[in-house]
Amino acid sequence: MTGHLPHPLPPHPLPPHPLRSDARDNRERVLDAARALFATEGLNVPMREIARRAEVGPATLYRRFPTKESLVTEVFTEQMRECRAIVEGGLADPDAWRGLCAVIERTCELHAHNRGFTEAFMATFPDAVDFTADREYALNALARLARRAKETGRLRSDFTVDDLILMLMAHRGIHAGSTATRLAASRRYARLVIDAFRAFPGEDAGGPGHLG
Repeated sequence: MTGHLPHPLPPHPLPPHPLRSDARDNRERVLDAARALFATEGLNVPMREIARRAEVGPATLYRRFPTKESLVTEVFTEQMRECRAIVEGGLADPDAWRGLCAVIERTCELHAHNRGFTEAFMATFPDAVDFTADREYALNALARLARRAKETGRLRSDFTVDDLILMLMAHRGIHAGSTATRLAASRRYARLVIDAFRAFPGEDAGGPGHLG
């Protein structure tokens, strides 16, 4: 017996209080506004402009997101999570060509619903928001999926992951007044892209129109 009392256990942290419904609504409006503005104007858009678009006061915006870095992180983390789920779903398909087609279709649909997606995947983020690992994971997974699809003979042999980046860049040119029209155009675009990537029997390694 030394007479020393045992060290007290650290107190359990209190669970975070759930946001009230109006606070949740404000938060979602801020995120929606930020997605749209970051996609069209880049990450330098002022926080006050985001608040104005979201129809909340600057104090409300800063209460939810004290810094722009915290807002950017929240917006792009959600989008990168969706991107990763799409790629993992394609990679899990035992039919590699079908999996790649699904990735193309779902990526186009995601972008049609959320114009910030391409910005999230391709942008150079501030130092405080480092998604390099997420992008590298997605691109490496796509490269593995493409290799498997080539082995089936259904993906043209000169395909590279850079072709998917070009696809995303071109998809940004789709503009329409309504979501339904934009989705219809996006789906047709995805079908055209898939046809362009498809290998056909008897063609050389370069695929249609190859001059090599």
